[in-house]
Amino acid sequence: MVLGLSLLVAACATPGANLPPLPETTAGAYRLGAGDQLRVTVFNDPRLTGEFRITDTGTVALPLVGAIPVAGLTTTQAETAIARSMRSRNLFNDPSVAVEVQEYRPIFVLGMVERGGQTPYQPGMTVLSAVAVVGGFNYRAVTDYVSITRLGEDGVAREFRGDRQSVLQPGDVVTVFERRF
Repeated sequence: MVLGLSLLVAACATPGANLPPLPETTAGAYRLGAGDQLRVTVFNDPRLTGEFRITDTGTVALPLVGAIPVAGLTTTQAETAIARSMRSRNLFNDPSVAVEVQEYRPIFVLGMVERGGQTPYQPGMTVLSAVAVVGGFNYRAVTDYVSITRLGEDGVAREFRGDRQSVLQPGDVVTVFERRF
């Protein structure tokens, strides 16, 4: 009887209840990362203007300039780094560079949703909006909270408990739990 009772209690345990809460993040400038697609515009030189993807090593390779490390930088800092690299290679005396993110790293939604998988990230995206993009919760979903796996600044993935209004970051993996009853 004790074994049966313990199995019943284990079946009723809330999935993800032991996860730490998602830490609050302060709003700030977006930090570039591997997989982001950038539009780099160099004033008066169409040969250096184009779309470039940040490599898995965190660099962007520009024609005539070479690989420039940009992962972890804001777009403004990336503009400065690219301009500095152009000056050091004597391509321009005073280059004017603009960088904008054309396509962000994707997020991933798994578990009890209609059509899980990879979906494009949009700034300000919440758990609820990400779930909506993949077709919504299915009938077996826990709809109040989810698991969010996020890569830390140290490169280690950590799992947190987030709610419907938790703000996502590019590369996050959202897992929607299954209800027991």
